[in-house]
Amino acid sequence: MKKNYFLLIFAFSLTELNAQSSYKDSITTFVKSYVSQHEVVKGNDRKYLHFYSPDPRYRVTARFEKKENGSWFQIPTSGKIKKTYRVFGVLHFTIHDTLVHLNLYQSQDLMQNDQYKNYLFLPFTDLTTGVETYESGRYIDLTTEEIKNNQVIIDFNKAYNPYCAYVSGVYNCPVPPRENHLNIAIKAGEKKYGKMH
Repeated sequence: MKKNYFLLIFAFSLTELNAQSSYKDSITTFVKSYVSQHEVVKGNDRKYLHFYSPDPRYRVTARFEKKENGSWFQIPTSGKIKKTYRVFGVLHFTIHDTLVHLNLYQSQDLMQNDQYKNYLFLPFTDLTTGVETYESGRYIDLTTEEIKNNQVIIDFNKAYNPYCAYVSGVYNCPVPPRENHLNIAIKAGEKKYGKMH
């Protein structure tokens, strides 16, 4: 009986290890694609795009709380143009044994575009912001279709920098609202752009 139990545990550990390895491979592929297809950073400069190593601990399942008829408001950007969003819902999840919340936003402009009308916007800052990651915060893209049974997966390994991280004075990148600051370090996703020292 004991022998079968240990075999079962070993088989489970092997399956879990393979799943983690497969997940890390998928994030590595995602990053390679992101770098090779980057619309702002071109050619040899792409070597200055840096990411944390893939870490499955930063892929979390969040409880989604819908915000009915949220009011439209303007989010300041890195430029002169403000952008109009509303809170689509609130995401509740635990990371590093800490329960946290993030607002999930919907763009008024994108709602008018059939191709992007289901897109949702998750901007955030955390304790790495301005230290290891871009000083104005990072973004994650989600869609309404990814919300199932009031749950959605947030993968911080796919967090990326706004265009303003690479070129200043050209783009109007939304600044993450203060309520979307996480008082923990999210060591996943894209790091600061530039030469690493």
